[in-house]
Amino acid sequence: MTLEDLVRLRRARDLMDRDYAKPLDVPALASAALMSPGHFSRSFRAAFGETPYSYLMTRRIERAKALLRRGDLSVTEVCFTVGCTSLGSFSSRFSELVGESPSSYRARSHDEAAPIPACVVKVYTRPVRNGEAAAAPRPVS
Repeated sequence: MTLEDLVRLRRARDLMDRDYAKPLDVPALASAALMSPGHFSRSFRAAFGETPYSYLMTRRIERAKALLRRGDLSVTEVCFTVGCTSLGSFSSRFSELVGESPSSYRARSHDEAAPIPACVVKVYTRPVRNGEAAAAPRPVS
């Protein structure tokens, strides 16, 4: 992989970070990276260790956790706010990454994080991938 390919892949990853709530698919992301969809998917996985879809869903779940902690939106509203189009798929992916359902996550108290700076909370509460949700919680450093 060339340095130019990495720059293009970062451009697509930045697009996902910025526009996670918009409808994004591999052809659109590949276009942003000036690559064919197949080459983009393979290159993205090689560069970042996960598929573009997995990366995008992690960003969406990360944002959903913040919205659910606020408590002023329903799970359905959060689902659509972060760009998901299926409540069932959103709930399944949320449960897989977080280890509990969105409703359970929203219902429990998050007061323990109140005195912690938001930037630290974001790192600590970042969704984990590949079924790691059952693992022990990561310590805050």
